[in-house]
Amino acid sequence: MREKSLLSEAKQIQLATDLIKLGARLQVLEANTELSRERLVRLYKEIKGVSPPKGMLPYSEDWFTSWQPNVHSSLFINIYNFIIKHTNIYPIDAIIKSYKLYLEHIEINRLQRVLSLTRAWTLVRFLESKVLRVIPCTKCKGNFIVHSLEIHSNHVCGLCNIPSRAGKTKKKVA
Repeated sequence: MREKSLLSEAKQIQLATDLIKLGARLQVLEANTELSRERLVRLYKEIKGVSPPKGMLPYSEDWFTSWQPNVHSSLFINIYNFIIKHTNIYPIDAIIKSYKLYLEHIEINRLQRVLSLTRAWTLVRFLESKVLRVIPCTKCKGNFIVHSLEIHSNHVCGLCNIPSRAGKTKKKVA
C-alpha cells in the first residue's frame, strides 16, 4: 500500500479550499480532488459555516444557449481556452483562474454575475463531451457557445443580435 504524501494531501486541501471559496458544489470537489467525501464536507463546513447543498447538479446544456447565460458563458470559455492554449496547467486550475478573471471582469464592469463556478465547470464538461461547441459569430467573428447538433452555419452571437427584451427584467422595471 502506497503511503500518502503530506505535500500531496496539502495540495488537495488547497485545491478544495479554492473551489469552495469560489462556490463549487460538493460534486465538483469530489470530481477534482482525491479527498474523501467526509473530509470535503468537513472542509466545506469549516470554510462556509454551513453544510454543502444537497442534491444533483440541476444544469442542462440549454441553459448555456439562452441569451444572457450564453454571453457570460462565452466570455468564460474564451478566457479558459486562452489559458489552456498558452499555459501548461491542469484543466481544473485553468477553470479556477478563468473563473477568477471572469469575476474580475464582472466586477470592473459592474455587471451581474450570471455564471457560477459549478456552471463554469459543467460548461467545460459539456464542451469536452461535445454536447456544446464554440463557433465564431458571422458578424463580429467572436467565439460563442452553441449546441453541437445545430445544423445551420450562419450563427450570430447574442451581442450582435440582442433580443428586444434583453435587460428588461421584473427586477429592473421595479
